[in-house]
Order: sequence, then structure tokens, then C-alpha cells
Amino acid sequence: MKHHSIHFEVSLALKKQHLFEVKAIVLKPQALQNLSLAAWIPGSYLIREFSKHLQLLKAKQGKKQLAILQLDKANWQVACDPKQPLELSYQVYAHDHSVRTAWLENTRGFFNPTSLCLQVEGQTHVPHSLSLSPTPDIEHWRVATGAWPEKTNRLGWGIYSFQDFDELADNPFEIGDLWHGSFKVRGIEHQLVVSHAPPTFNGEQLLADTQKICQAQIEFWHGKNKKSAPHNRYTFMLATVDEGYGGLEHRHSTALICKRSDLPQIGKKASAAYHDLLGLISHEYFHTWNVKRMRPTELEKIDYAKENYTELLWFFEGFTSYYDDIILARTGLITEDQYLNRLSKTLEQVHYSPGRKVQTVAQASFDAWTKYYRIDENTINHTVSYYTKGSLVALCLDLTLRQEGKISLDDVMRDLWQSSKGGPISEQDIAHSFNKLTGRSFQTQLKAWVHSTEELPCLELLKQQGVKVVEQESSLALSLGLKAKENPNIVITQVLFGSAASKAGFSPQDEWYGVSLKNGRQKSQWRLQKIDDLELYASPNKTVQALVARDKRLIELELSIPARQSVAKLSTNNLTQVQQWLLDL
Repeated sequence: MKHHSIHFEVSLALKKQHLFEVKAIVLKPQALQNLSLAAWIPGSYLIREFSKHLQLLKAKQGKKQLAILQLDKANWQVACDPKQPLELSYQVYAHDHSVRTAWLENTRGFFNPTSLCLQVEGQTHVPHSLSLSPTPDIEHWRVATGAWPEKTNRLGWGIYSFQDFDELADNPFEIGDLWHGSFKVRGIEHQLVVSHAPPTFNGEQLLADTQKICQAQIEFWHGKNKKSAPHNRYTFMLATVDEGYGGLEHRHSTALICKRSDLPQIGKKASAAYHDLLGLISHEYFHTWNVKRMRPTELEKIDYAKENYTELLWFFEGFTSYYDDIILARTGLITEDQYLNRLSKTLEQVHYSPGRKVQTVAQASFDAWTKYYRIDENTINHTVSYYTKGSLVALCLDLTLRQEGKISLDDVMRDLWQSSKGGPISEQDIAHSFNKLTGRSFQTQLKAWVHSTEELPCLELLKQQGVKVVEQESSLALSLGLKAKENPNIVITQVLFGSAASKAGFSPQDEWYGVSLKNGRQKSQWRLQKIDDLELYASPNKTVQALVARDKRLIELELSIPARQSVAKLSTNNLTQVQQWLLDL
């Protein structure tokens, strides 16, 4: 390993104890060598303090043990001889079943190098390498990653090389007795691995559907030019669990997690949950262009130690969310009406989030570090999702462009890619692209839809695009302004600001036991087991006394029952118009 300045050896020997053992070799250390561990992982905008899982850090040169000075929560310093290699050893506890950190047990391993690999100050720009060697009991396991293999066996065990620390940090590893398949799109090798898949798993269907998504997206960005694509390999790593959902994008791979019941099953039709999984795959693959290469100027160079702020997540996550389902429609993986049904749910989510009137989607992007990833019972009242509202901003811009008849949002995305050469962009670059392609300014729309809390004109634009909008009654809980768990008792989880429930004084964690009401001189009391019971017992009364337990105290709240609110349900009105939009005919 003499030709690699920094080398990591990762061992799974202590897998039953959920401990990765790591050895790091620094060929040419500084006299006072500083070391650090990342505090967050790009794509997931929250300080996660990965150093809390690092233990037993030791340093030596030859046989000489060196003292390590801890500078703060994630930084260390070693005084050493610059003429000798520095060897570090430590353990990392890995029991986080997510795509952001690390997991290790006796049937599977997974890690992001941001959780396992120390940064060597002054040498993050030099070549790095990482090696994995199996213990005898797991020699049959497969190693999956988007990293470049320098010297590996057919199952992926061996050495991987990286240009610098950034490239190392951007390549997670999935290890286990994995289902695996592969396909090529324009000569680019794509691998797909699945951990802990059930016997009913229809791997061939998932492989074929994923190939359609990749084909459509490469054509989206590069047209029919068979030589164009920013990547020469790609790996989908899908971990299946009993409960879970999510993904994290990388330049040559993505780490995904879903419920086993979401997988396609042999002999069964595609479910809505499977469409969600395909949407997730589509979303993360779209990030290959939109965020991993074309990215906010503020994230041109990553600082792994602290927050990296940007107001552009509404574009990079929101616009990606807009296209993930449209790609499914363009490939025929969902119908036009199935797409519109999914869009209906997004409209409902945004419309019934009081936070949309408090926070702009640009502010939501900037505040991701403190708000989006730290959800609590009041989140819905003071924040808006840059994913969902950002996707609706994309919808409004796309339909406005199509209505004007010159270009579509597709053209803007491709122009940004070409003009930036797949590199950093700013909001000014986005506005310039709209202006250049249409001959007019879109500053009015960007100001209103991105930098204010004005309502988006989604329904009006959809109607003009051949979509039928039908107002249907919402659920009673939504009309009351409540979200709750109903098994075995009604436990309030969220109260929407300004709603009937909010005005009555309901609070999160309240247990709602029943209601009392008067009919003339008679008073009756009723036990509620689900919120919909309220209509049975309260009608025709407009006001009831709600009996609530709060911190073991029984209190009564005067609740005025509102008329049912409405939600917009979308369906095809003019199929030709809808197809021209969705299928880009």
C-alpha cells in the first residue's frame, strides 16, 4: 500500500458485538498530526456527532505507542516523527438501521466512510484507499459499493482506491449474503443488491423496473447521445427491514431502505407501496445529476465539521421530488391517474400544513439543520417541507412554461446542467436560465413562490393542463385539525394551529376519552375509541365538551365541531393534454 498516502483497513470480526475495527495508516504524518471525524454526512442536513460511536483510539509508530490529545468532541492530535508512518486503530459502534451511519451484526454490515474514517488534517486532498478482508465464516458474503475496485475478488473483498477524502466519504459499503443483479444502460454497468429479501421477492421485476428508470433519466439529461453520462458505474444498495423507508444519494451509488412488504412479490400486482419504492429509486438516481454534481455553490466544498447552509434545497430536493414520480409515469411504471393520485396527496400535505404560512420554502432550506430533521409535535405549525412544497414550485413553473408554449422545465434543467458543466449553481443561475430560454424574467414567480408564503396556483394551472379537480370531504380528524393514534385509545399527536382543536385547547399527548353533550335538559356522555365516533354521538350538536386526560388530570375542553373541509382529488379530464405534460409528448 506504499502508493496510497492514507489507507484504512476495516474488519468485521466483532460483528456480533456491532463493532467495526478500523486501522488507519498515514504514510507521511505531520509532527503534530491533527485528526477528525465527520459530524454530518452530505445529503442529510443535520449534525449527527458520529464521534460518539468511536472508542479505543490508539496511535503508534513502529512499536512505540504515542500519546493522543483530544482537542474537542471530534478532533484529536498526535505528536509523532514525520519520517515514520503513523498507525491508528480504533473501534466504531454500528447499530443504526439507517442509510446515514453504520450497521453491523452477524448477518449484515453497512457503513458510510464518514462514520468510520478519520480525516487526516492537511492530507484530505491526497489519494486514499480502503481494504476489506472477510473472516472465514463470511467469505461467501458479497461487498457492494460504487467505489472503484483496485484489487478485489469476484465478491468484492479487497482494496478500493479514492482520489481524495471527499471521494472516500461519498462511497458507502453494503456487505452480506445479498441478492444481486445487474444491467447496462448505454454501456454503464448498474448493480442492484438487496439484503434480507423474503422468499417471495420478485428480483427480476425490480431489476427491470429500475433499468427503465435509469434509461429514462439518462435520456432526460442527455437526449439520444449514447456517449453522454456523468458516471461510468452505479450501485443500488437496498436494505429491507420490517419498518423503515429512506435513501441517501452518492455520485456512483445510493443507499436505500424499505419495508420488506414494499418489495415486488412473485405472482402479485404492483402495490402502491412498491410504487413508493420505485419513486425512491427514481429520486435518488435523479440526484446523480441534481445535487451530486450540479449542486449549490455553498456546497462546492464540503466542511464535514459543521453546518453547510444553503437556501436552495427547494430546488435540489424539491425539483428532484417533482421529477421522481413523473419519470415513473414516462416509463409506464404508473398510469397518469396513479400519478395524479400521488400528486393529490402532496397537495393535501402542503395545504394542511399551517407552517406554509409561517416559513418560506427558501427559509425551510436554510433551516433544515435545526428544523427539518428535528421533527416534533409542533413542526407542522411552523415549518414547510422543502421536498413537498419545492416539488409544487417545480409543478407551477413547469405548467406555466408549458402554458406559454415555448419550453418546459425539462429544458431549464438541461440548460442548467450544460451551462454549469455539471458543477455549482446559484439561484441567480436558475433565474438566468429561465430568462434566457423564455425571453422574460421569472423573478415575480420566484419571489412569490419561493421567497414568500403566498399560496401556490397549483389547482388553476392543473385545470388548464387538462386535469379534473374534484373537491371531496376531508377526514373528520383533518377537519378538526388533529392528528392522532387510535389504538387502543385516542392519543393526540399533532394539533394544527388555527383549527377547531387548537381553539378548544387540545394539546399533543392528550388522551381523548369521550364527549358530553346536552339535549334539552338531559346530559349524555359517550366514550370515544376513534375520532370518527364523534359524528355518531355528537350530531346534530355543534358544540360538545371533550373529556381529555392530560398528565393524569381529567379536564374538559369546549369543542366546536366545524363543517367538513375539502381536499382536492385530481383525475384526468383531457387525456391528450395530461399526456403532453406528463409524458412530454
